[in-house]
Amino acid sequence: MGPTARVVDHIVAELARTGVDRIFGVGGANIEDLYDAVHSSGGAIHGLVAKHEFAAATMADGYARVTGRMGVVAATSGGGAMNLVPGLAEAHASRVPVLALVGQPPTGLEGRGAFQDASGKAGTFDAREVFAPVSRFCATARTAESLVDLLPRAIAAARSQPRGPAVLLLPKDVQQAAAPATVPGRYPATADPIDVDALERAVAALRAADRTLIIAGEGVAAEDARAELAALARRLGAWVAVTPDAKDVYDNRDSRFVGVAGVMGHPSVMDCLRRADVCLLAGTRLPMLARGGLDDALAGTRVISVDPEPPFVPAVAVRGPVRPALHAIADRLGTGARRCPEHAGPVPLPAPPARGRGTSYAEAVAAVAEALPEDAHVFIDAGNAAATAIHLLPAPRHGRFVVAVGMGGMGYAFGAGIGAALGSGRRTYVLAGDGAFFMHGMEVHTAVEYDAPVTFVVFNNNAHAMCVTREQLFYGDTYTYNMFRPAYLAAGMGAAFPTLDVTRAGNAAQLRRALLRSNCRRGPAFVSLDFDVREIPPFLPFLAALGLDGADRATESKETSDEHQHIHVG
Repeated sequence: MGPTARVVDHIVAELARTGVDRIFGVGGANIEDLYDAVHSSGGAIHGLVAKHEFAAATMADGYARVTGRMGVVAATSGGGAMNLVPGLAEAHASRVPVLALVGQPPTGLEGRGAFQDASGKAGTFDAREVFAPVSRFCATARTAESLVDLLPRAIAAARSQPRGPAVLLLPKDVQQAAAPATVPGRYPATADPIDVDALERAVAALRAADRTLIIAGEGVAAEDARAELAALARRLGAWVAVTPDAKDVYDNRDSRFVGVAGVMGHPSVMDCLRRADVCLLAGTRLPMLARGGLDDALAGTRVISVDPEPPFVPAVAVRGPVRPALHAIADRLGTGARRCPEHAGPVPLPAPPARGRGTSYAEAVAAVAEALPEDAHVFIDAGNAAATAIHLLPAPRHGRFVVAVGMGGMGYAFGAGIGAALGSGRRTYVLAGDGAFFMHGMEVHTAVEYDAPVTFVVFNNNAHAMCVTREQLFYGDTYTYNMFRPAYLAAGMGAAFPTLDVTRAGNAAQLRRALLRSNCRRGPAFVSLDFDVREIPPFLPFLAALGLDGADRATESKETSDEHQHIHVG
Protein backbone atom coordinates (compact mmCIF):
# COMPACT_ATOMS: atom_id res chain seq x y z
CA MET A 1 0.00 0.00 0.00
CA GLY A 2 1.17 3.51 -0.81
CA PRO A 3 1.20 6.55 1.52
CA THR A 4 -2.40 7.43 0.61
CA ALA A 5 -3.83 4.04 1.60
CA ARG A 6 -7.03 4.25 3.57
CA VAL A 7 -8.06 2.26 6.62
CA VAL A 8 -10.28 0.08 4.39
CA ASP A 9 -7.29 -0.64 2.13
CA HIS A 10 -5.36 -1.74 5.20
CA ILE A 11 -8.22 -4.04 6.24
CA VAL A 12 -8.45 -5.70 2.84
CA ALA A 13 -4.67 -6.18 2.59
CA GLU A 14 -4.47 -7.72 6.05
CA LEU A 15 -7.39 -10.07 5.40
CA ALA A 16 -5.71 -11.25 2.21
CA ARG A 17 -2.55 -11.94 4.21
CA THR A 18 -4.51 -14.31 6.47
CA GLY A 19 -5.71 -16.33 3.47
CA VAL A 20 -9.17 -14.83 3.09
CA ASP A 21 -10.08 -14.54 -0.59
CA ARG A 22 -13.78 -13.57 -0.40
CA ILE A 23 -15.93 -11.13 1.49
CA PHE A 24 -19.68 -11.78 1.57
CA GLY A 25 -22.12 -9.00 2.31
CA VAL A 26 -24.74 -6.51 1.27
CA GLY A 27 -23.79 -2.97 0.23
CA GLY A 28 -24.85 0.35 1.68
CA ALA A 29 -23.65 3.90 2.26
CA ASN A 30 -21.73 3.14 5.44
CA ILE A 31 -19.87 0.12 4.06
CA GLU A 32 -19.30 1.19 0.45
CA ASP A 33 -15.72 2.30 1.13
CA LEU A 34 -14.81 -1.26 2.06
CA TYR A 35 -16.19 -2.52 -1.24
CA ASP A 36 -14.21 0.19 -3.02
CA ALA A 37 -11.08 -1.14 -1.34
CA VAL A 38 -11.96 -4.68 -2.41
CA HIS A 39 -12.25 -3.44 -5.99
CA SER A 40 -8.89 -1.68 -5.69
CA SER A 41 -7.16 -4.78 -4.33
CA GLY A 42 -6.44 -6.14 -7.78
CA GLY A 43 -8.26 -9.39 -7.19
CA ALA A 44 -6.56 -10.22 -3.89
CA ILE A 45 -10.05 -10.51 -2.42
CA HIS A 46 -13.36 -10.91 -4.25
CA GLY A 47 -16.51 -9.17 -3.05
CA LEU A 48 -19.81 -11.03 -3.26
CA VAL A 49 -23.17 -9.37 -2.66
CA ALA A 50 -26.05 -11.40 -1.23
CA LYS A 51 -29.72 -10.54 -1.16
CA HIS A 52 -29.97 -10.38 2.64
CA GLU A 53 -27.45 -9.87 5.43
CA PHE A 54 -28.51 -13.04 7.28
CA ALA A 55 -27.66 -15.04 4.17
CA ALA A 56 -24.39 -13.14 3.76
CA ALA A 57 -23.46 -14.15 7.32
CA THR A 58 -24.32 -17.78 6.61
CA MET A 59 -22.27 -17.62 3.39
CA ALA A 60 -19.27 -16.61 5.50
CA ASP A 61 -20.16 -19.42 7.92
CA GLY A 62 -20.38 -22.05 5.15
CA TYR A 63 -17.17 -20.77 3.57
CA ALA A 64 -15.36 -21.15 6.90
CA ARG A 65 -16.69 -24.65 7.54
CA VAL A 66 -15.44 -26.10 4.26
CA THR A 67 -12.21 -24.15 3.73
CA GLY A 68 -10.88 -24.01 7.28
CA ARG A 69 -10.29 -20.29 6.81
CA MET A 70 -12.03 -17.43 8.55
CA GLY A 71 -15.23 -16.26 6.88
CA VAL A 72 -15.79 -12.51 6.46
CA VAL A 73 -19.11 -10.70 6.16
CA ALA A 74 -19.66 -6.98 5.60
CA ALA A 75 -22.83 -4.99 6.16
CA THR A 76 -23.92 -1.42 6.45
CA SER A 77 -25.44 0.26 9.49
CA GLY A 78 -29.00 0.15 10.80
CA GLY A 79 -31.23 -2.63 9.55
CA GLY A 80 -28.39 -4.16 7.58
CA ALA A 81 -26.33 -4.52 10.73
CA MET A 82 -29.24 -5.94 12.72
CA ASN A 83 -29.91 -8.55 10.02
CA LEU A 84 -26.49 -10.04 10.77
CA VAL A 85 -27.40 -11.02 14.32
CA PRO A 86 -29.09 -14.42 13.71
CA GLY A 87 -26.35 -15.51 11.33
CA LEU A 88 -23.63 -14.57 13.81
CA ALA A 89 -25.61 -16.29 16.58
CA GLU A 90 -25.40 -19.55 14.61
CA ALA A 91 -21.65 -19.11 14.13
CA HIS A 92 -21.27 -18.39 17.85
CA ALA A 93 -23.27 -21.45 18.90
CA SER A 94 -21.46 -23.71 16.42
CA ARG A 95 -18.01 -22.16 17.03
CA VAL A 96 -17.39 -21.02 13.46
CA PRO A 97 -14.71 -18.33 12.87
CA VAL A 98 -16.41 -15.36 11.20
CA LEU A 99 -15.34 -11.71 11.13
CA ALA A 100 -18.15 -9.17 10.71
CA LEU A 101 -17.21 -5.72 9.41
CA VAL A 102 -20.14 -3.45 10.18
CA GLY A 103 -20.38 0.11 8.89
CA GLN A 104 -21.57 2.91 11.15
CA PRO A 105 -22.42 6.61 10.65
CA PRO A 106 -19.50 9.06 10.97
CA THR A 107 -18.28 9.64 14.52
CA GLY A 108 -18.98 13.38 14.30
CA LEU A 109 -22.72 12.67 13.87
CA GLU A 110 -23.11 10.32 16.84
CA GLY A 111 -25.90 11.45 19.15
CA ARG A 112 -26.97 14.16 16.73
CA GLY A 113 -29.84 12.44 14.98
CA ALA A 114 -27.81 10.70 12.29
CA PHE A 115 -29.65 8.16 10.16
CA GLN A 116 -29.08 4.65 11.59
CA ASP A 117 -27.14 5.95 14.59
CA ALA A 118 -26.31 3.04 16.92
CA SER A 119 -23.72 4.75 19.10
CA GLY A 120 -25.71 4.53 22.33
CA LYS A 121 -25.71 8.32 22.61
CA ALA A 122 -28.71 10.66 22.99
CA GLY A 123 -31.19 7.82 23.44
CA THR A 124 -29.98 5.63 20.56
CA PHE A 125 -29.24 1.96 21.16
CA ASP A 126 -25.65 0.75 21.35
CA ALA A 127 -24.68 -1.68 18.57
CA ARG A 128 -21.90 -3.06 20.74
CA GLU A 129 -24.45 -4.26 23.27
CA VAL A 130 -26.37 -6.00 20.48
CA PHE A 131 -23.38 -7.81 19.00
CA ALA A 132 -21.45 -8.58 22.18
CA PRO A 133 -23.58 -11.61 23.21
CA VAL A 134 -23.17 -13.27 19.79
CA SER A 135 -19.44 -12.64 19.38
CA ARG A 136 -16.14 -13.59 20.96
CA PHE A 137 -14.88 -10.01 20.45
CA CYS A 138 -16.72 -6.78 19.68
CA ALA A 139 -15.31 -3.27 19.44
CA THR A 140 -15.73 0.07 17.69
CA ALA A 141 -12.77 1.50 15.82
CA ARG A 142 -12.82 5.14 16.94
CA THR A 143 -9.68 6.16 15.03
CA ALA A 144 -7.44 4.84 12.29
CA GLU A 145 -4.77 4.08 14.87
CA SER A 146 -7.18 2.06 17.01
CA LEU A 147 -8.23 0.00 14.00
CA VAL A 148 -4.65 -1.11 13.42
CA ASP A 149 -4.70 -2.54 16.96
CA LEU A 150 -8.26 -3.89 16.91
CA LEU A 151 -8.12 -5.78 13.60
CA PRO A 152 -5.49 -8.35 14.68
CA ARG A 153 -7.26 -8.76 18.02
CA ALA A 154 -10.55 -9.45 16.26
CA ILE A 155 -9.00 -11.94 13.83
CA ALA A 156 -7.19 -13.74 16.66
CA ALA A 157 -10.41 -13.91 18.72
CA ALA A 158 -12.38 -15.44 15.83
CA ARG A 159 -9.73 -18.11 15.29
CA SER A 160 -8.86 -18.88 18.90
CA GLN A 161 -10.46 -21.57 21.06
CA PRO A 162 -13.38 -21.54 21.37
CA ARG A 163 -13.79 -20.15 17.87
CA GLY A 164 -16.63 -17.87 16.88
CA PRO A 165 -17.59 -14.49 15.45
CA ALA A 166 -15.72 -11.25 15.99
CA VAL A 167 -17.33 -7.90 15.20
CA LEU A 168 -15.68 -4.62 14.25
CA LEU A 169 -17.91 -1.56 14.08
CA LEU A 170 -16.45 0.86 11.53
CA PRO A 171 -17.63 4.48 11.42
CA LYS A 172 -17.55 5.83 7.88
CA ASP A 173 -15.01 8.56 8.60
CA VAL A 174 -12.64 6.03 10.16
CA GLN A 175 -12.94 3.81 7.10
CA GLN A 176 -11.99 6.76 4.87
CA ALA A 177 -9.12 7.97 7.05
CA ALA A 178 -5.51 7.53 5.97
CA ALA A 179 -4.07 4.31 7.34
CA PRO A 180 -1.08 4.88 9.63
CA ALA A 181 2.22 3.36 8.60
CA THR A 182 2.30 -0.15 10.01
CA VAL A 183 4.21 -3.36 9.79
CA PRO A 184 2.22 -6.46 8.76
CA GLY A 185 0.08 -7.68 11.63
CA ARG A 186 0.31 -10.98 13.47
CA TYR A 187 -2.77 -13.00 14.23
CA PRO A 188 -1.86 -15.70 16.74
CA ALA A 189 -4.79 -18.03 17.37
CA THR A 190 -4.61 -19.17 20.96
CA ALA A 191 -5.91 -22.14 22.88
CA ASP A 192 -5.71 -23.16 26.50
CA PRO A 193 -3.12 -25.88 27.12
CA ILE A 194 -4.36 -29.43 27.53
CA ASP A 195 -5.27 -30.30 31.11
CA VAL A 196 -2.58 -32.95 31.72
CA ASP A 197 -4.07 -34.25 34.96
CA ALA A 198 -7.46 -34.82 33.32
CA LEU A 199 -5.69 -36.34 30.33
CA GLU A 200 -3.96 -38.95 32.50
CA ARG A 201 -7.21 -39.82 34.27
CA ALA A 202 -8.92 -40.21 30.91
CA VAL A 203 -6.17 -42.50 29.62
CA ALA A 204 -6.37 -44.66 32.72
CA ALA A 205 -10.13 -45.06 32.35
CA LEU A 206 -9.87 -45.88 28.66
CA ARG A 207 -7.07 -48.39 29.25
CA ALA A 208 -9.20 -50.20 31.83
CA ALA A 209 -12.38 -50.21 29.72
CA ASP A 210 -13.44 -53.28 27.75
CA ARG A 211 -15.93 -51.38 25.60
CA THR A 212 -15.77 -47.73 24.56
CA LEU A 213 -18.27 -45.63 22.64
CA ILE A 214 -16.92 -42.47 21.02
CA ILE A 215 -19.43 -39.73 20.18
CA ALA A 216 -17.71 -37.26 17.83
CA GLY A 217 -18.89 -33.75 17.10
CA GLU A 218 -18.33 -30.67 14.97
CA GLY A 219 -15.12 -29.82 16.84
CA VAL A 220 -13.44 -32.74 15.07
CA ALA A 221 -14.27 -31.18 11.71
CA ALA A 222 -13.33 -27.66 12.83
CA GLU A 223 -9.82 -28.83 13.78
CA ASP A 224 -9.57 -31.38 10.96
CA ALA A 225 -8.98 -34.10 13.55
CA ARG A 226 -10.58 -36.90 11.54
CA ALA A 227 -7.35 -38.88 11.24
CA GLU A 228 -6.72 -38.62 14.98
CA LEU A 229 -10.29 -39.73 15.70
CA ALA A 230 -9.97 -42.76 13.40
CA ALA A 231 -6.61 -43.73 14.88
CA LEU A 232 -7.95 -43.55 18.43
CA ALA A 233 -11.03 -45.58 17.48
CA ARG A 234 -8.76 -48.32 16.08
CA ARG A 235 -6.55 -48.24 19.15
CA LEU A 236 -9.53 -48.62 21.47
CA GLY A 237 -11.58 -50.94 19.27
CA ALA A 238 -14.31 -48.41 19.91
CA TRP A 239 -17.74 -47.96 18.44
CA VAL A 240 -18.11 -44.51 16.86
CA ALA A 241 -21.23 -42.37 16.77
CA VAL A 242 -21.54 -38.78 15.59
CA THR A 243 -23.65 -35.79 16.57
CA PRO A 244 -26.29 -34.53 14.10
CA ASP A 245 -24.08 -31.63 12.99
CA ALA A 246 -20.99 -33.78 12.42
CA LYS A 247 -21.99 -36.77 10.36
CA ASP A 248 -18.96 -36.34 8.10
CA VAL A 249 -16.27 -36.58 10.80
CA TYR A 250 -16.20 -40.39 10.62
CA ASP A 251 -16.67 -42.74 7.66
CA ASN A 252 -20.35 -43.72 7.75
CA ARG A 253 -19.50 -46.99 6.00
CA ASP A 254 -16.82 -48.07 8.46
CA SER A 255 -17.56 -51.21 10.47
CA ARG A 256 -17.23 -49.27 13.74
CA PHE A 257 -19.83 -46.66 12.82
CA VAL A 258 -23.06 -47.06 14.83
CA GLY A 259 -24.97 -43.98 13.69
CA VAL A 260 -26.09 -40.55 14.79
CA ALA A 261 -26.71 -39.73 18.45
CA GLY A 262 -29.72 -37.85 19.76
CA VAL A 263 -33.24 -37.01 18.70
CA MET A 264 -32.61 -37.56 14.97
CA GLY A 265 -30.31 -40.49 15.60
CA HIS A 266 -30.18 -44.26 15.63
CA PRO A 267 -31.25 -46.61 18.44
CA SER A 268 -28.03 -48.53 17.89
CA VAL A 269 -26.19 -45.67 19.60
CA MET A 270 -28.26 -46.23 22.73
CA ASP A 271 -27.55 -49.95 22.56
CA CYS A 272 -23.80 -49.41 22.37
CA LEU A 273 -23.89 -46.77 25.11
CA ARG A 274 -25.61 -49.22 27.46
CA ARG A 275 -22.93 -51.80 26.77
CA ALA A 276 -20.00 -49.39 27.02
CA ASP A 277 -17.79 -48.97 30.08
CA VAL A 278 -16.70 -45.51 28.91
CA CYS A 279 -18.24 -42.91 26.59
CA LEU A 280 -15.69 -40.55 25.06
CA LEU A 281 -17.03 -37.24 23.74
CA ALA A 282 -14.72 -35.84 21.07
CA GLY A 283 -15.29 -32.28 19.89
CA THR A 284 -18.80 -31.97 21.28
CA ARG A 285 -20.34 -30.66 24.47
CA LEU A 286 -23.26 -33.01 23.75
CA PRO A 287 -26.15 -30.54 23.63
CA MET A 288 -29.74 -31.68 23.89
CA LEU A 289 -30.25 -32.52 20.21
CA ALA A 290 -27.22 -34.80 20.37
CA ARG A 291 -28.07 -36.49 23.65
CA GLY A 292 -31.89 -36.73 23.49
CA GLY A 293 -32.91 -40.16 24.74
CA LEU A 294 -29.42 -40.91 26.09
CA ASP A 295 -29.44 -39.14 29.48
CA ASP A 296 -30.30 -42.17 31.61
CA ALA A 297 -27.66 -44.32 29.94
CA LEU A 298 -25.08 -41.54 30.21
CA ALA A 299 -25.79 -41.25 33.93
CA GLY A 300 -24.73 -44.89 34.35
CA THR A 301 -21.61 -44.67 32.19
CA ARG A 302 -18.26 -43.06 32.82
CA VAL A 303 -17.94 -40.10 30.46
CA ILE A 304 -14.77 -38.45 29.19
CA SER A 305 -14.90 -35.18 27.28
CA VAL A 306 -12.22 -33.83 24.91
CA ASP A 307 -13.14 -30.27 23.95
CA PRO A 308 -12.10 -26.66 24.60
CA GLU A 309 -15.28 -26.14 26.65
CA PRO A 310 -16.90 -28.22 29.40
CA PRO A 311 -19.63 -30.67 28.35
CA PHE A 312 -23.30 -30.43 29.24
CA VAL A 313 -23.08 -33.75 31.13
CA PRO A 314 -20.89 -34.80 34.08
CA ALA A 315 -17.53 -35.98 32.76
CA VAL A 316 -13.79 -36.09 33.15
CA ALA A 317 -13.18 -32.96 31.06
CA VAL A 318 -9.92 -32.90 29.11
CA ARG A 319 -10.03 -29.20 28.28
CA GLY A 320 -8.04 -28.02 25.29
CA PRO A 321 -7.81 -28.30 21.50
CA VAL A 322 -9.32 -31.52 20.17
CA ARG A 323 -6.72 -32.61 17.66
CA PRO A 324 -3.64 -32.66 19.91
CA ALA A 325 -5.66 -34.08 22.81
CA LEU A 326 -6.87 -37.06 20.75
CA HIS A 327 -3.33 -37.62 19.52
CA ALA A 328 -1.98 -37.48 23.07
CA ILE A 329 -4.53 -40.01 24.32
CA ALA A 330 -3.74 -42.44 21.51
CA ASP A 331 -0.01 -42.00 22.06
CA ARG A 332 -0.31 -42.81 25.76
CA LEU A 333 -2.41 -45.90 25.06
CA GLY A 334 0.43 -47.46 23.08
CA THR A 335 0.62 -49.08 19.67
CA GLY A 336 -1.79 -51.98 20.11
CA ALA A 337 -5.20 -52.19 18.51
CA ARG A 338 -8.39 -53.74 19.79
CA ARG A 339 -11.09 -55.56 17.92
CA CYS A 340 -14.39 -53.73 17.80
CA PRO A 341 -17.25 -55.69 19.42
CA GLU A 342 -20.20 -56.62 17.25
CA HIS A 343 -23.05 -54.19 16.92
CA ALA A 344 -26.21 -53.84 14.89
CA GLY A 345 -26.00 -50.22 13.82
CA PRO A 346 -26.82 -47.94 12.33
CA VAL A 347 -30.35 -49.17 13.00
CA PRO A 348 -33.05 -46.79 11.67
CA LEU A 349 -35.86 -45.55 13.85
CA PRO A 350 -39.20 -47.24 13.10
CA ALA A 351 -40.89 -44.27 11.42
CA PRO A 352 -44.44 -44.98 10.21
CA PRO A 353 -44.81 -45.52 6.47
CA ALA A 354 -45.64 -42.54 4.31
CA ARG A 355 -49.29 -42.05 3.50
CA GLY A 356 -51.11 -39.98 0.95
CA ARG A 357 -49.81 -38.65 -2.32
CA GLY A 358 -46.28 -37.65 -3.17
CA THR A 359 -42.84 -39.13 -2.72
CA SER A 360 -41.76 -40.32 0.72
CA TYR A 361 -38.82 -38.76 2.53
CA ALA A 362 -36.99 -42.09 2.52
CA GLU A 363 -37.38 -42.50 -1.25
CA ALA A 364 -36.15 -38.96 -1.88
CA VAL A 365 -33.14 -39.33 0.41
CA ALA A 366 -32.25 -42.62 -1.28
CA ALA A 367 -32.26 -40.83 -4.64
CA VAL A 368 -30.00 -38.11 -3.24
CA ALA A 369 -27.63 -40.77 -1.88
CA GLU A 370 -27.37 -42.41 -5.29
CA ALA A 371 -26.51 -39.13 -7.02
CA LEU A 372 -24.35 -37.44 -4.40
CA PRO A 373 -20.69 -37.15 -5.50
CA GLU A 374 -18.17 -38.46 -2.96
CA ASP A 375 -16.43 -35.07 -2.79
CA ALA A 376 -19.60 -32.96 -2.60
CA HIS A 377 -20.66 -30.88 0.37
CA VAL A 378 -24.15 -31.19 1.85
CA PHE A 379 -25.93 -28.41 3.77
CA ILE A 380 -29.27 -29.28 5.32
CA ASP A 381 -31.88 -26.92 6.71
CA ALA A 382 -34.01 -27.33 9.81
CA GLY A 383 -37.27 -29.28 9.68
CA ASN A 384 -38.68 -32.65 8.74
CA ALA A 385 -36.45 -32.89 5.68
CA ALA A 386 -33.40 -32.41 7.89
CA ALA A 387 -34.50 -35.10 10.34
CA THR A 388 -34.80 -37.62 7.51
CA ALA A 389 -31.54 -36.67 5.81
CA ILE A 390 -29.58 -36.77 9.07
CA HIS A 391 -31.02 -40.18 9.80
CA LEU A 392 -30.80 -41.83 6.39
CA LEU A 393 -28.33 -40.01 4.14
CA PRO A 394 -24.71 -41.18 4.46
CA ALA A 395 -22.20 -38.36 4.53
CA PRO A 396 -20.00 -38.04 1.43
CA ARG A 397 -16.57 -39.58 2.00
CA HIS A 398 -14.64 -36.43 1.12
CA GLY A 399 -17.07 -33.55 1.75
CA ARG A 400 -18.79 -31.77 4.59
CA PHE A 401 -22.24 -32.71 5.89
CA VAL A 402 -23.49 -29.65 7.75
CA VAL A 403 -26.67 -29.09 9.73
CA ALA A 404 -26.89 -25.82 11.62
CA VAL A 405 -28.23 -27.04 14.94
CA GLY A 406 -26.62 -24.25 16.96
CA MET A 407 -29.56 -21.90 16.46
CA GLY A 408 -31.49 -23.91 13.87
CA GLY A 409 -32.35 -20.80 11.87
CA MET A 410 -34.51 -21.70 8.91
CA GLY A 411 -33.01 -20.70 5.57
CA TYR A 412 -29.44 -21.10 6.83
CA ALA A 413 -28.53 -23.73 4.23
CA PHE A 414 -29.24 -21.53 1.20
CA GLY A 415 -26.57 -18.96 2.03
CA ALA A 416 -24.18 -21.43 3.68
CA GLY A 417 -24.30 -23.76 0.69
CA ILE A 418 -23.45 -20.90 -1.66
CA GLY A 419 -20.54 -19.80 0.51
CA ALA A 420 -19.27 -23.38 0.67
CA ALA A 421 -19.55 -23.87 -3.09
CA LEU A 422 -17.78 -20.62 -3.94
CA GLY A 423 -15.10 -21.15 -1.32
CA SER A 424 -14.29 -24.73 -2.31
CA GLY A 425 -15.31 -24.86 -5.98
CA ARG A 426 -17.07 -28.18 -5.30
CA ARG A 427 -20.62 -29.22 -6.09
CA THR A 428 -22.70 -28.47 -2.99
CA TYR A 429 -26.16 -29.85 -2.26
CA VAL A 430 -28.66 -27.78 -0.28
CA LEU A 431 -31.57 -29.79 1.13
CA ALA A 432 -34.43 -27.76 2.57
CA GLY A 433 -38.16 -27.63 2.97
CA ASP A 434 -40.43 -25.07 1.37
CA GLY A 435 -40.77 -23.24 4.69
CA ALA A 436 -37.03 -22.59 4.72
CA PHE A 437 -37.16 -21.68 1.03
CA PHE A 438 -39.75 -18.97 1.64
CA MET A 439 -37.50 -17.43 4.28
CA HIS A 440 -34.22 -17.15 2.36
CA GLY A 441 -34.60 -19.18 -0.81
CA MET A 442 -34.26 -16.19 -3.08
CA GLU A 443 -30.53 -16.44 -2.44
CA VAL A 444 -30.82 -18.76 -5.44
CA HIS A 445 -30.43 -15.46 -7.28
CA THR A 446 -26.98 -15.05 -5.70
CA ALA A 447 -26.00 -18.53 -6.90
CA VAL A 448 -27.15 -17.62 -10.41
CA GLU A 449 -25.27 -14.30 -10.34
CA TYR A 450 -21.98 -15.95 -9.38
CA ASP A 451 -22.51 -19.23 -11.24
CA ALA A 452 -22.06 -21.17 -7.99
CA PRO A 453 -22.04 -24.98 -8.29
CA VAL A 454 -25.00 -25.49 -5.96
CA THR A 455 -27.87 -27.94 -6.37
CA PHE A 456 -30.91 -26.78 -4.40
CA VAL A 457 -33.32 -29.59 -3.50
CA VAL A 458 -36.57 -28.34 -1.98
CA PHE A 459 -38.88 -30.82 -0.25
CA ASN A 460 -42.25 -29.15 -0.84
CA ASN A 461 -45.23 -30.08 1.32
CA ASN A 462 -46.82 -26.61 1.31
CA ALA A 463 -46.40 -26.19 5.05
CA HIS A 464 -44.16 -25.67 8.01
CA ALA A 465 -44.47 -29.43 8.28
CA MET A 466 -42.65 -29.93 11.57
CA CYS A 467 -45.02 -27.43 13.18
CA VAL A 468 -48.01 -29.18 11.61
CA THR A 469 -46.75 -32.48 13.00
CA ARG A 470 -46.45 -30.94 16.46
CA GLU A 471 -50.03 -29.65 16.23
CA GLN A 472 -51.18 -33.13 15.26
CA LEU A 473 -49.31 -34.96 18.00
CA PHE A 474 -49.33 -32.55 20.94
CA TYR A 475 -52.30 -30.19 20.43
CA GLY A 476 -55.20 -32.40 19.46
CA ASP A 477 -54.99 -32.00 15.68
CA THR A 478 -57.97 -29.64 15.78
CA TYR A 479 -56.35 -26.67 14.04
CA THR A 480 -53.29 -25.55 12.14
CA TYR A 481 -51.63 -22.21 11.52
CA ASN A 482 -48.90 -23.75 9.43
CA MET A 483 -50.43 -24.95 6.16
CA PHE A 484 -49.80 -22.99 2.95
CA ARG A 485 -51.73 -22.67 -0.28
CA PRO A 486 -50.05 -24.79 -2.99
CA ALA A 487 -46.97 -23.24 -4.56
CA TYR A 488 -45.24 -24.38 -7.72
CA LEU A 489 -41.70 -23.51 -6.78
CA ALA A 490 -39.96 -24.90 -9.85
CA ALA A 491 -42.24 -22.92 -12.16
CA GLY A 492 -41.47 -19.76 -10.21
CA MET A 493 -37.73 -20.33 -10.28
CA GLY A 494 -37.79 -21.15 -13.97
CA ALA A 495 -39.68 -17.96 -14.78
CA ALA A 496 -37.46 -15.81 -12.58
CA PHE A 497 -34.12 -17.23 -13.75
CA PRO A 498 -34.21 -18.41 -17.38
CA THR A 499 -30.62 -19.70 -17.27
CA LEU A 500 -31.19 -21.83 -14.17
CA ASP A 501 -31.52 -25.60 -14.59
CA VAL A 502 -34.95 -26.20 -13.01
CA THR A 503 -36.84 -29.45 -12.46
CA ARG A 504 -40.12 -30.28 -10.80
CA ALA A 505 -39.53 -33.97 -10.10
CA GLY A 506 -42.63 -36.14 -10.00
CA ASN A 507 -40.95 -39.05 -8.21
CA ALA A 508 -37.65 -40.25 -6.79
CA ALA A 509 -36.40 -41.52 -10.16
CA GLN A 510 -36.89 -38.10 -11.74
CA LEU A 511 -35.18 -36.51 -8.76
CA ARG A 512 -32.18 -38.79 -9.22
CA ARG A 513 -31.92 -37.97 -12.92
CA ALA A 514 -32.11 -34.24 -12.25
CA LEU A 515 -29.38 -34.49 -9.63
CA LEU A 516 -27.09 -36.49 -11.86
CA ARG A 517 -27.57 -33.87 -14.58
CA SER A 518 -26.71 -31.09 -12.14
CA ASN A 519 -23.47 -32.86 -11.22
CA CYS A 520 -22.29 -32.37 -14.80
CA ARG A 521 -23.01 -28.64 -14.85
CA ARG A 522 -20.81 -25.74 -13.81
CA GLY A 523 -23.45 -23.58 -12.22
CA PRO A 524 -26.55 -23.92 -10.04
CA ALA A 525 -29.58 -26.16 -10.39
CA PHE A 526 -32.94 -26.22 -8.64
CA VAL A 527 -35.15 -29.27 -8.05
CA SER A 528 -38.46 -29.40 -6.20
CA LEU A 529 -40.35 -32.51 -5.18
CA ASP A 530 -43.79 -32.80 -3.60
CA PHE A 531 -44.40 -34.56 -0.27
CA ASP A 532 -47.40 -35.27 1.92
CA VAL A 533 -47.52 -32.93 4.90
CA ARG A 534 -48.75 -35.76 7.16
CA GLU A 535 -45.58 -37.87 6.82
CA ILE A 536 -43.81 -38.35 10.14
CA PRO A 537 -40.01 -38.18 9.93
CA PRO A 538 -37.57 -40.27 12.00
CA PHE A 539 -37.51 -37.80 14.89
CA LEU A 540 -37.48 -39.33 18.35
CA PRO A 541 -39.93 -36.98 20.14
CA PHE A 542 -42.54 -37.55 17.41
CA LEU A 543 -42.10 -41.31 17.35
CA ALA A 544 -42.18 -41.48 21.14
CA ALA A 545 -45.53 -39.65 21.09
CA LEU A 546 -46.77 -42.37 18.74
CA GLY A 547 -45.28 -45.13 20.86
CA LEU A 548 -42.79 -45.91 18.10
CA ASP A 549 -39.53 -44.57 19.55
CA GLY A 550 -37.87 -47.99 19.25
CA ALA A 551 -35.01 -47.06 21.54
CA ASP A 552 -35.55 -49.98 23.93
CA ARG A 553 -36.25 -52.51 21.22
CA ALA A 554 -33.52 -51.62 18.74
CA THR A 555 -30.68 -54.05 18.21
CA GLU A 556 -32.12 -56.67 20.57
CA SER A 557 -30.76 -59.31 18.23
CA LYS A 558 -27.28 -58.15 19.13
CA GLU A 559 -27.61 -58.24 22.92
CA THR A 560 -25.81 -61.57 22.99
CA SER A 561 -22.71 -59.86 21.64
CA ASP A 562 -22.12 -58.54 25.18
CA GLU A 563 -20.19 -61.69 25.87
CA HIS A 564 -17.60 -60.80 23.20
CA GLN A 565 -14.43 -59.23 24.58
CA HIS A 566 -11.91 -56.87 23.01
CA ILE A 567 -8.91 -58.75 21.66
CA HIS A 568 -5.50 -57.15 21.20
CA VAL A 569 -4.29 -57.82 17.68
CA GLY A 570 -1.19 -55.68 17.42
